[in-house]
Amino acid sequence: MDVIDYGVQRLSLVPMRAEPSDASEMISQLLFGEHYVVIEESEDNKWVMVKNAFDDYEGWIDRKQHHHISKEYYEQICETEYKVCIDLVSKILFKQQINHIVAGSVLPLLNNPIFKDEENVAFNGTSKTLYQKWGMNTILNQATKYLNTPYLWGGKSPFGIDCSGFTQIVFKTGGYTLPRDSSQQILKGKEVSFEERKAGDLAFFTNAEGKMNHVGLLMEDGKIIHASGKVRIDDLDEKGIKNLEKNAYTHHFYKLKRIIT
Repeated sequence: MDVIDYGVQRLSLVPMRAEPSDASEMISQLLFGEHYVVIEESEDNKWVMVKNAFDDYEGWIDRKQHHHISKEYYEQICETEYKVCIDLVSKILFKQQINHIVAGSVLPLLNNPIFKDEENVAFNGTSKTLYQKWGMNTILNQATKYLNTPYLWGGKSPFGIDCSGFTQIVFKTGGYTLPRDSSQQILKGKEVSFEERKAGDLAFFTNAEGKMNHVGLLMEDGKIIHASGKVRIDDLDEKGIKNLEKNAYTHHFYKLKRIIT
């Protein structure tokens, strides 16, 4: 992989697309402060393919939404225990302009001479060091803050989120790294039986054709919180997820993985 450039996101929520076009599907989002490398440029030079340093996820972003930084700056961010916003929505005053940021966004670094261009930052929200690990109750409490967030393919915010974006961001704010997609998340952690399940485990599900396509987070008392139409809490048993509004099974149970041991 050839690195063409280095960047850090300075906008709130930037769509990452499958192809270099505004009409292409959004496959993920870059949050404020997330750093990345540029690995390809479109033929018309209007788009750049980026690789997110947090989860190695790749996608196209509009070149106008790319903020260049030096290689030295990028490497310093990688080596720093930076802080992330844990408020669902907050404000940051950055270079005399207000940005609205969401949970999982990375706060600018201020304690190194290389970051002198990051002066004039004010943040009065709640943050924590990225890899400071939360207990399970705190993680589940963070998850419930997303209740009624609308489902959005590729989304990672309280304004729209998909099933794996939901689990990734909740675990990110809790101090754990998960890949972006459910097909990647299922490869992480330790497999446990349904009888061994406990709150905080990730549950994976298949559709009617038998394809694994959904993930959710186990809660206490036979409940699961997941993004399906919206972030919601439903019943879970060995058959799958039973939608409490429809009184019907919507997802077939496949496998449990334990991330937090």
